[in-house]
Amino acid sequence: MNFQRGRTREEPEINLIPMIDVLLVILIFLMVTTSYAKYSELQINLPQAGGEASGETLQPINIAIDASEHYAVNDKGVNFTGIAALSAALKTAAGQQTDPTIVINADAKTPHQAVINVMEAARQAGFARITFTTQNEAN
Repeated sequence: MNFQRGRTREEPEINLIPMIDVLLVILIFLMVTTSYAKYSELQINLPQAGGEASGETLQPINIAIDASEHYAVNDKGVNFTGIAALSAALKTAAGQQTDPTIVINADAKTPHQAVINVMEAARQAGFARITFTTQNEAN
């Protein structure tokens, strides 16, 4: 039953013009924002230097500490009588090197104070480069 006589039903229609306008605005926005990326890059000319490689290779000083706080500097046992004595042992092991790398090999059960003693002795000796060795977990 058609209760609305004489009225024809209008078909819905999709107007594409507003959608095209929105797409053009998005396109313009993308074009403008990507053009600024060029200006944000820094043009840096790095200086060049010529020189010879250092002929002298620095030997690290290996310090081992076991769980019962026994110290060894380059595989030679050292009696710990104080930080000053350990510092002197580090200076002796360094020889002519001015700032060698100190490698601390401490047992997992070593008291924290033993490692701090080595770090303090290295500081008193004037050595600032200290590193620690670890080992991977066994699977």
